[in-house]
Formats: sequence, structure tokens, C-alpha cells
Amino acid sequence: MPVTVVRFNLVAPGATPAELGVRYRAALEMAAYADECGVTTVQTEEHHGAENNWLPSPFAFAGAVLGATRRLAVTVSAVIGPLHDPLRLAEDIAVLDLLSGGRLVTVAGIGYRPEEYARAGVDWKRRGRLQDELLDTLLKAWTGEEFVYRGRTVRVTPRPATEPHPLLLVGGSSEAAARRAARLGLPFFPSAHLPELEAYYKERLVEYGTQGWTMMPAAETPLLHIAEDPDRAWAEYGRHFLHEARTYASWQSHEIRSAVRSAAGSVQELRDEGVYRILTPDECVEQGLDSLVLHPLAGGMPTAEGWRGLRLFCEDVLPRLSG
Repeated sequence: MPVTVVRFNLVAPGATPAELGVRYRAALEMAAYADECGVTTVQTEEHHGAENNWLPSPFAFAGAVLGATRRLAVTVSAVIGPLHDPLRLAEDIAVLDLLSGGRLVTVAGIGYRPEEYARAGVDWKRRGRLQDELLDTLLKAWTGEEFVYRGRTVRVTPRPATEPHPLLLVGGSSEAAARRAARLGLPFFPSAHLPELEAYYKERLVEYGTQGWTMMPAAETPLLHIAEDPDRAWAEYGRHFLHEARTYASWQSHEIRSAVRSAAGSVQELRDEGVYRILTPDECVEQGLDSLVLHPLAGGMPTAEGWRGLRLFCEDVLPRLSG
């Protein structure tokens, strides 16, 4: 049975607050429906100051999804660690862990947009050191014991329910990220299919005498939409996928390695690349993917079309995957 994910970043170019409210509530309803149908994960993410309304508050959204669901995991992939106050983040994750019974998964990365650091008044050049401090602080905070933080003795309460602590992975595509994860004995989440980086991480585990594991995207991890007529769907809705792809492309330098990376300048080029795919239910089953990531509200996709695609997946694809 492959991993099944419904992804939300709530992008909606030009949307009014009222329109955004409709989309946010639709996302919660979609999450609840996906949960009832047996989807395993809702994934969300964090970006700041984007003109297209990209979600900036992943833990607030995660809390709402966790409250609307009973079984699925909610993965924040990724939180931009250095932009957060470590003590407050420890508290927020602990509370969500208690509320959800351990269903929150946090991937901590450092981001790749200097403008987000400038907006927050955080020194881009210190991002590695800030990430080290954040991760170390989270692990100490969740013990419930006193510890020294920036020269003063503090304690964070309440303690989370999950032992030894809520699931925390270190994300990234660099050797520095792999070393950071290995040093702390935390799982590693490469941002793309990078077997050589996974091998490097395992070598560092031996060096540091720690234990860990890797959650790495498969070689093929396309973002999916399900439709009975893909040609019609690409013609009518392909521009929404293209908007997201071009937004990512404008943010990512050549050094960034990501599972979502496109050079497309048109809808047809995007379709030919295969990073985003609109498939019939039969085609989706035939793909034989290890991980299926549905993106029902991609790039401002109308909610009605998002619902059509999600229902097709849950009613016509998912039963065949589990059977």
C-alpha cells in the first residue's frame, strides 16, 4: 500500500479575505473527508510574504486539521526553523502532540529565501547556527526539565505525550543538514531523491555514535490531480499548476535540490515534464508510485474542481490500492 498524501499550501493569487476563508474551510473539509477514506497524511508548509497568499502559519493550520480528523498524520514540511522562537515552537508542538495523540510530524529546514529572513529581521548568514540552537532547544525543552537557554535557566511545559519526543526530522539537501541530523540522532528528510546524501548521513551516524533513519522522497514524486478527462483538465486548470511551478522556480537557485523543480514556461511544457500530473483513476493506479501526493487546491485551483479530483481519488483509486 503506497503512502497517500493530500497537500495544502492554500495558494490563491489575488484572492480576497472572504475567498481565502472559503478555501481554508474547504481544505479542512477535504482533510476530514480524506481521513474518513483512509488517506494517510495531510502535508502543509511555510512561506512568508508571498503575493499569492502562500500559507505562513503551518502549525495553526495543522492544529485545525488535527482537530477535524481522527487518524491521519499531519506533516509540516517544512518549518523554517531559524525564523521561529525555539521556546515558543517547543510549546506549540507539545500542545499539538497532546491534542492529536502524536499525529503531528515536523520537518525542520532552514529555507532558501533570503527575503524571508530579511522580513523577519533574522541574519541569513547565521541560519545554520540558529538551526542548531533550535533543534537542541526543542529536544531539551520536551524533557520537561530545567535547562540553560541563552544564559538563563528555563523550563518548558507541558511535556508532550510522545516518547521520547514528538516526531522531528531534519530537512535539507546539504551535507550540513545531514551532519546536523546525525549529530542529534534525528531522522533525516532530504528535500529530493538524493541517495548519495542518505549514504553520507549514515556515515555520520557511525561517526557520532547515534541512531537515525531517512525518509527520502522517491525518485518519482509527482504532484497529482485526478480527472476523468486529463486533456480538458489541463486546458482549464493547468494554469494553476503552472503558477505554482513558476513561483517555485523564481525562488530556487541552481544550488537548491528539490522534489518540486520545474523549468516549464508554458502549460504544455509543464505537462511534458511530469512534475505535475493530471491522471485518470486508471492511469493513477497504473503508475505504480510508492507515494501518491494529491494537490487538490494547487495554485488557486477552484474548490469545486479540487473536490472532484479528491473524490475520484478516494472513491475510484484508493480502494484499488488497498485491495
